[in-house]
Amino acid sequence: MRVVFILIDGLRPDAIEVARCPRLQALRAGAAATMAATSVMPSITLPCHTSIFHSVPPARHGITSNVWTPLARPLPGLFDLAHAAGKRTALFYNWEELRDLSRPGSLDLAYFRNTSHQPDGDQIIADEAARVFAVDLPDFSFVYLGTVDTAGHRYGWMSDGYLGQIETMDAALGTVLDALPADAALLLQSDHGGHDRTHGTDMPADLTIPWMAAGPSIRRGHTIAAPVSLLDTAPTVARLLGLTPHPEWEGRCVEEIF
Repeated sequence: MRVVFILIDGLRPDAIEVARCPRLQALRAGAAATMAATSVMPSITLPCHTSIFHSVPPARHGITSNVWTPLARPLPGLFDLAHAAGKRTALFYNWEELRDLSRPGSLDLAYFRNTSHQPDGDQIIADEAARVFAVDLPDFSFVYLGTVDTAGHRYGWMSDGYLGQIETMDAALGTVLDALPADAALLLQSDHGGHDRTHGTDMPADLTIPWMAAGPSIRRGHTIAAPVSLLDTAPTVARLLGLTPHPEWEGRCVEEIF
């Protein structure tokens, strides 16, 4: 099965309820989803992403800020595992610090534009992802949309400016969704939330994130009852790809979605 993983940086679950985001709301309604998944501490973008892709907390991988450093105790991440198994991998992103989510040689395609600080920045990424997907969808693709987090820092989480950027992002999300074949699996989540004009604390507003999955083998319209952590993303994607998670990964596959 081919899998597309979409991450919307800084998206709070409660924002989905009040923003004008019909594509995201429809996806949630038809997916297996929870609006009470948990992030990690510190709830900052690069530590969170490193934990998502390597399924270990920052205390294990050693990255605690948005400045990349070599992993304290290296282990393969999701891209590395998939590529080693012969899967074709792709990354589309608009925040450059994410370039180190995989080891050199683990990506078949990478597309970066430094657009997370402009309102239409996610649409630029979505257009390229959709162009690629329409021709030949890779086995595993990661699409990162970063403008909602930027709006949170600029205007404040749950402000009109923040909610307005979710509306803009929703159109970009629709572009990606429309390019997916019916037999593809989709996983969508955030990395952290936010409060005021910041994040990184252990406040529920920072640590609570949406997490949802959809596809032919996944339950429709199901509210996930079990606790979900962002550490569970890599093992769940591995299951969808037919791969065995790395033995040092600490998350678990969210079996309830199947």
